[in-house]
Amino acid sequence: MRKGAIFDVDGTLLDSMPIWENASERFLEGLGIEAEPGLNEIMFRMSLDEGAAYLRSAYDLAMTDQEIKEGVLGVIRDFYFYQAQPKPGAGEFLAQMKAREIPMYIATSSNREHIRAAFERLGFYDCFEGLITCEEAGAGKSDPRIFLLAAERMGLEPADIYVFEDVIHAVRTANSAGFVTVGVYDQASSSDNAAMRAESGLYLHSLENWERFRNFAFEGAK
Repeated sequence: MRKGAIFDVDGTLLDSMPIWENASERFLEGLGIEAEPGLNEIMFRMSLDEGAAYLRSAYDLAMTDQEIKEGVLGVIRDFYFYQAQPKPGAGEFLAQMKAREIPMYIATSSNREHIRAAFERLGFYDCFEGLITCEEAGAGKSDPRIFLLAAERMGLEPADIYVFEDVIHAVRTANSAGFVTVGVYDQASSSDNAAMRAESGLYLHSLENWERFRNFAFEGAK
């Protein structure tokens, strides 16, 4: 077994991708307004600032763009603080890794405060040696910087680390930097399943499949 592991959060350890798809709809619901069909798809193509301007105009909101932006961000924050739940098997998987004294690090595109709050609530946070965000790394996961910084902080070489991810571009980035990738299924990225299976060192349909990972890690069986 290799010496360490780096875990993505959204879609890998937390069942949290839907909040990024429907945060604006939830915000409007909080105002007593029914969202139009397809709002999620409209907002997905926009930045947060553009989305705030669209909501103000389309729904004739008596709010500034900044107030709308803060309202949407508040919906996301509350989700992580009070609602976000783990993917099936995540807690047991982390417990198995911790029992084997495998050092683990968090590498996430999300807000540090949000992830820490969710993980402390779920009892996950103490499993990890630390957390690094894409904002802190200065690049998204199409760049290996976040993974390399996590490896440096762990004092390990990329070849000695498993990287757990649910999206194909992050798997490709980690592969290119010499890490061993473990692809994890998530509904939000299911259209890339074939590529995930082909390009991950190991592909897990669920983190409930601890034995499959154990066999891969100890015996090299894909």
